[in-house]
Amino acid sequence: MTPYARRGVHGQTVEVLARRILGGEIPEGATLDLVALQSELDVSLTALRESLKVLAAKGMVDARQKRGTFVRTRAEWNLLDVDVLRWQFEGGRTSEADEALLRNLAEVRAIIEPAAVRLAAGRRTDADLAALDGALDAMGEGGGDAAHAVEADLAFHRALLAATHNELLERMEMVIESGLAHRDRIVHSSPHSEDPVPAHRAVLDAVRDRDPRAAETAMRALLDQAGRDLDRLGGADGTADDAGDAGDGHVPDVSDETEGSRSQ
Repeated sequence: MTPYARRGVHGQTVEVLARRILGGEIPEGATLDLVALQSELDVSLTALRESLKVLAAKGMVDARQKRGTFVRTRAEWNLLDVDVLRWQFEGGRTSEADEALLRNLAEVRAIIEPAAVRLAAGRRTDADLAALDGALDAMGEGGGDAAHAVEADLAFHRALLAATHNELLERMEMVIESGLAHRDRIVHSSPHSEDPVPAHRAVLDAVRDRDPRAAETAMRALLDQAGRDLDRLGGADGTADDAGDAGDGHVPDVSDETEGSRSQ
């Protein structure tokens, strides 16, 4: 899932069209007026068609004889594509689809990260610990800079997935980072969020000690804190009240629904 290169007129055209579709300005099922778009965006018809090919590859648009180019239904979009996720969260939109996607990503994190950190505790190397230490140090040195805090948090979770030494789990960083970055931008821009360092340090200490159970427990506590922070601010952009789970900041333990499916 290599991110789309945002360069030149072609890249800008892709971004504009994608955000209009994701924001509902161009609704599902709508047929695109290519001539009007060409004039409005001041691009060549060739550049416009090439941009639409990018969106077609991501399942967002299609073309049919006699119908032309049209927006496909949301169920057909590749929502796990890193660009689609990024476009969904950029621009400060507050649609119901955005809120639902943020909740869905929180649930995905609750499923993936506690299990991943158990693997990391058993497989981490000295290099992995150095990467985690570096990210945690950066997290504590931000001095209130929201952008710095976001990047440090992303680096920490990226290093945790890398410490699993499972190449499929490592690829999940592309999915997790989009939702995490969006949540972080909201939370770290507020002076009322909890200090993230202690919760992350607890995870790192358990990984360092090669204690899978403690690592999972610490990760669930960290995710609970993430939910509380977002809930305290009223959710995504003041609307997504239950980005953690049902608005109480609790991250569901899927093992509750499949009791006995794995050792505690």
